[in-house]
Amino acid sequence: MRKLIYAINMTLDGYCDHTKFNPDAEVLDYFTSLTRDADTFVYGRKTYELMVPYWPDIATHNSGQTNADNEFAQAFDAISKIVVFSKSLDKAEGKNTTIVRTDLQNEILKLKQEQGKNILAGGVNIPSQLMELGLIDEYRFVVHPIVAGEGRRLFEDSRLQERLQLKLVGSETFKSGCVALHYVKA
Repeated sequence: MRKLIYAINMTLDGYCDHTKFNPDAEVLDYFTSLTRDADTFVYGRKTYELMVPYWPDIATHNSGQTNADNEFAQAFDAISKIVVFSKSLDKAEGKNTTIVRTDLQNEILKLKQEQGKNILAGGVNIPSQLMELGLIDEYRFVVHPIVAGEGRRLFEDSRLQERLQLKLVGSETFKSGCVALHYVKA
């Protein structure tokens, strides 16, 4: 069975607003590696619209500000399937993108049964729902040394039936002070 991995950047005070930090080359390399080990992305509409067409355009034109930008863009563009859970998105802009309006749980269970590499989930809303359903196998948080004080908090709308216990299985500290934390369900 394929693993569903939730990966996200966040501030020390738990905010996930992408405008609050600027990932450096080491952080982008970390996410590039995760992306290369996956072949499917799972997003909600907002995250999808942040990622597409931004990263595919950079990949097409090799127009990133840094080599790390271009490497991530190439890895992102190579993903064979993007699944967007949305009731409001009319059409997909990206290649290999499917809009799903049906049951999140059943669709994810189907994806996990398919042959292939890992499945990466990003954003806040859909991963919160996936966590509530117990479908996330690994959590990858990159914590930036910033206190934002405002924005959307990680898991702020989640309603767990019972406490979720995680086990730290790895960590990496970057020169910038960012820390990548790798958790699995205990």
